[in-house]
Order: sequence, then structure tokens, then C-alpha cells
Amino acid sequence: MNIILASSSPARKRLLTRLQLPFITISPDIDETAYKNEDATALVSRLAKQKAKKVAQTNPNSLIIASDQVAVIDGKITGKPLTHENAVKQLSAVNGKICHFINGLCLLNSKTGHLQLATVPFDVKFRSLSPALIEYYLKRDKPYQCAGSIKSEGLAIILFEALLGSDPSALEGLPLITLIQMLEKEDVFFQKPIPKLL
Repeated sequence: MNIILASSSPARKRLLTRLQLPFITISPDIDETAYKNEDATALVSRLAKQKAKKVAQTNPNSLIIASDQVAVIDGKITGKPLTHENAVKQLSAVNGKICHFINGLCLLNSKTGHLQLATVPFDVKFRSLSPALIEYYLKRDKPYQCAGSIKSEGLAIILFEALLGSDPSALEGLPLITLIQMLEKEDVFFQKPIPKLL
């Protein structure tokens, strides 16, 4: 059975590579606009499921992995900044605060229709961020396609005071610990039987 990562994200591709499983990537190309009054958990769950189902339409007999992430600052959903100006606003808003990152993760077996869905949180406590530090970070990492303006696998570590969560890969956008559990339910195993001693 094929394994497909429903994403065009280089970070998610790099994360999935850590599991040492053969896979391909396909961009799902869906509308990621939030519905009116949709909270962060509902949003990332819906988008992860939509991404997986979109790719499943043309890929039978596959295990399709899809994920979506948003940042929540002061109770408000914060997505990708897209521009430098928006990134400055986002990082200024988390100055000395805790930012909640919410990941929606979906594994869809397109042969059986079996769908697993989970949300995985990860919190970051930010340092006091001066305008100069924000500019220094943005000019080097350019995290304009990253939720909350955070490219956690890059230089963003200089902005953090503490990381608060059970799965560090969730901060980067693909919660591997939860994904491994999902894959094992689809009979993808990561260990070989121990040979018997003579």
C-alpha cells in the first residue's frame, strides 16, 4: 500500500522522512479559509480531513497522511503571515506570552475508508521580544509560510523561553508520535521480530 503525504510543505516532508518509510507527496490544494465562528480545534481537524479526502479521490489503495496547524494568540486564530509586516505584528503580539499551536492530523486508508483524526497541542512561551530581535529573526528565517511566523526548525529557538508539550514534532507541523500510533493501527510496524537465539 502506498503512503502519501498530502502536503507541499518541505518541513512536513522532512519530518516524515525521519520515520524511514517510502512515501510520495501530493499537494491537496484546498481552500483553507476558516468558517465563521470556527474554533482552532475544529478548523485544523476539518482541514486535515479535507486534505486527506481530496488526495484520496485520485489515489486508491493508499495510506494518506494530512496535517494542518494554526497558532492561537490571546484566543485568536493566527495563520501564516504571508508578508513581513504581518509577521512583525504576529511576533509583537506574542511578546512575553504563551502561544498555543494546534495541529490537526488525519490518516486515511483510501482502500477501506478507515479514517483516524486527532488534534495535538503544543505551547511555546516566548521571551521578551524587542523590535530589533524580531527583525533579526525575520530577515534570516523568513517564516512567512509558517503558522504564527515561527519556523521552529530554524532560528526561532532564539525567541523561546520554554517549550511546553509532549511531542516536539507537533511544533514543526507533523506530530510524529501520534502518527506512529495511527500507522500501527493500519498494520505499519516499525520493528522486526527479534530472532530466536540458538
